[in-house]
Amino acid sequence: MSDQTFRYDLNGQVIGITAARADLWPSFDLMLGALRVNEPVPPGFRVDIVETPELQENPEGKLAFDGDVPLDGHCRMIDAGSVFHLVFPGQQTLSIRDGEGRAEIRLHPDSKIKWTLLMMVLDAALDADGQHMLHTAGLTLPGKDGLVLVHAPSGTGKSTTSLALASRGFGLCSDDVMILNARAEGITAWGMPRRVKVHRNTAAMLPFVAPCLGEKWDAEGEQSVSLDCLGEIIRVEDVRARPVAALLHLARSADAETRLLPMARTDAMVALATDNVRTGMTGLLSLQKRRMAMIAALVKAVPTFTLEVGARPAEAAALIRAAVDI
Repeated sequence: MSDQTFRYDLNGQVIGITAARADLWPSFDLMLGALRVNEPVPPGFRVDIVETPELQENPEGKLAFDGDVPLDGHCRMIDAGSVFHLVFPGQQTLSIRDGEGRAEIRLHPDSKIKWTLLMMVLDAALDADGQHMLHTAGLTLPGKDGLVLVHAPSGTGKSTTSLALASRGFGLCSDDVMILNARAEGITAWGMPRRVKVHRNTAAMLPFVAPCLGEKWDAEGEQSVSLDCLGEIIRVEDVRARPVAALLHLARSADAETRLLPMARTDAMVALATDNVRTGMTGLLSLQKRRMAMIAALVKAVPTFTLEVGARPAEAAALIRAAVDI
């Protein structure tokens, strides 16, 4: 049986996944299925998935990380300069060749591709094209093409705030992951087309999402909602890159009132970097350095605010529209 190659278009950067069987790459399609292209376009970044009991678990290089990662368990990260290695002992390995536009996944026959590995491959493919994935929500301004980025650590209320803004005419690009790029004409961003996780508290606060919800909640009190369903009740944007008009750092209001306040650019940079830039035992890896530079370019180019959200998050819509003009 010949190998199969599947391609996904990351805003002009085509990533090609090659594997002996389609069931070796289901994690990629779960994340990127909406971006799949069927034409035989030459990929800008190649990923080979090899199923084998022989894993290269002790590559040469400097140990950058040795410990547990959320959900996926114990792993090691090795920095070999032009090559970065991720090792899940006895299960799978990843080698990313910085500057060559390719990566190799070696998978034990009894193993499934882990989320950490998938995200590192996606990061590398985007980085090879000068794009960087950031943990932020993104929404277009009503009647305009520009968008605002809403940053906050997980659990602070990005999804609730995003849906509340969408109920007031903003367009949802993503409630969690945005891809940024610095071009000569400015900073642009597009949203990863992922399902939106709605918490039961969000559902109680924003009853208009009820048509997209079922009766069962997971252990975290959440439901995963498709963008197609949300598109019936709010405006869900396509993945076209758009100019970034402002960066908002989300915070909980101490008095239940919603307000928008100017934020020092240095504070905005620290907050965004803390949540998006990872350091290891060898310091910042090359990709992380370039992501840091992207964050610096972003906070230099656009106004930065603190958005304190109170009991009525939809009130933020008018405040943002008054403060941001593009």
